[in-house]
Amino acid sequence: MEKIVTKEQFKDIRRKLREEEKKVVLCHGVFDLVHPGHILHFEEAKKIGDVLVVSITAAEFVRKGPGRPYFNDELRLKFLSEIQCIDYVLLSEGYTVEDIIESVEPDWYVKGKEYEQAKQDVTGKITEEVELVRAHGGDVYYTSGEVFSSTKLINNALEGLPPEVRDFSFAFQEKYSLEDIKKYTERIKDMKILVVGDAIIDEYVFCHVQGLMSKDNGYSTRYIKEEQYLGGSLAVARHLSSFCDNVTISSVVGTEETFHSRFLNELSGNMRVDFVCSEKTETIVKKRYIMQNVKREEVDKLFVINNLKSPMEIDPEALTPFKDKLREKIDSYDAVILCDFGHGLIDEEVMDILQDKAKYLALNCQTNSSNYGTNLITKYRKADAFALDEKELKLAFSDYKSSQEKSLSRLSEHLHCPGWLTQGSVGATLVEDGKFYPCPAFTLKVKDTIGAGDAFFAVASAYCAAGAPGEIGTFVGNIAGALAANIIGNKEAVEKVNVLKYASTLLNV
Repeated sequence: MEKIVTKEQFKDIRRKLREEEKKVVLCHGVFDLVHPGHILHFEEAKKIGDVLVVSITAAEFVRKGPGRPYFNDELRLKFLSEIQCIDYVLLSEGYTVEDIIESVEPDWYVKGKEYEQAKQDVTGKITEEVELVRAHGGDVYYTSGEVFSSTKLINNALEGLPPEVRDFSFAFQEKYSLEDIKKYTERIKDMKILVVGDAIIDEYVFCHVQGLMSKDNGYSTRYIKEEQYLGGSLAVARHLSSFCDNVTISSVVGTEETFHSRFLNELSGNMRVDFVCSEKTETIVKKRYIMQNVKREEVDKLFVINNLKSPMEIDPEALTPFKDKLREKIDSYDAVILCDFGHGLIDEEVMDILQDKAKYLALNCQTNSSNYGTNLITKYRKADAFALDEKELKLAFSDYKSSQEKSLSRLSEHLHCPGWLTQGSVGATLVEDGKFYPCPAFTLKVKDTIGAGDAFFAVASAYCAAGAPGEIGTFVGNIAGALAANIIGNKEAVEKVNVLKYASTLLNV
């Protein structure tokens, strides 16, 4: 009998089993590394029915962080099919098990005893899964065996985590637990957050470099496709919307109908837009021509074109009502997340409004090719948290004799608040009360670093605005950055469930 079957094939099998009045039992999971606890789980499950079906989550939908699952789909399916008590093995192609439940229609859906308390499930999906099983006439059964952890075995025995990450995780969990992180996650949910900053449309033109032009010094490329993503403050707000039920974006945009349609279609239901539309200022578009490395999935940027005005100014007819709205409404928000991309939206008057009136102000003041050397974070006088990268820190204090730590400490004193220095493959460092707390990068596997810093800033700031210690902000921010670095551009937002699942993975050492 062939044990590994598709969902469609099993539907036919299920009809025959129903005619034979045989009870079907379903177990589902990642089953990345099968251990004695799994065997006991499967054997107990088989005892309550006649046919045992085991399904696994396809690799692209596993939410345990970059590099997981450790073993690919084929190997995991193969290993499970060799276990005697298992009758059929299926692949689930989704983040939830709904597709499998619909195909298998189990009489019993079996989970480990750790799932008996629904609130312990960071995905928040176990209740929905059980309801779907019952809707198909089945019920749930919790096994009683000892709980083991594949993740813990992989993190340690198979060195699934780099040594510096494993050491950091050991030290971190001496101070904080997953329950601490969940507590602040719940607080963020009920906050009102205002995101202020340039709304940017990121265009990615995918192409294949064929070589240099025969008569000129430019590249000859073959066009493949192009995609548009919501970038700038829009991307930051999308990250936050997974954590918070009340996120508002305040910005000035152009009147382009196609872009307004994208705003309406791609911004989630719990996000509000408070845009001022300008007849004279176009929505910012940054078009990147990129080549994708097929084997590594990483993208290489060839060059960028933008439609920024010179000088970068926004017409007063739009900027005045934008400021009026800020003055009128800023008091109603628990936190303001400021994304200053240096494209003309944030002038001195806007800075004063935000610094004087925001209950909590998280600041990110970016340097890019269009504003190099002119958009320094030191133009601000105070904040409650800040984030910047190494180049931005060097520009802020052009003293090459000063160490990175000294410059970071000076900036913290200047802004009167803690903050983060993001350091790419090195990780990130928190400065707080004159002390430094380094955190390693949680993955070196990346697809595209564009937007990773924004994801770090959004998530780290939200947790600290909710009262979390700076070290927790660094931890979850680094997770968000690692997840974002494995998304092309800002195609997708970092989701709360993925951050919590990855946190669970890292703390399972």
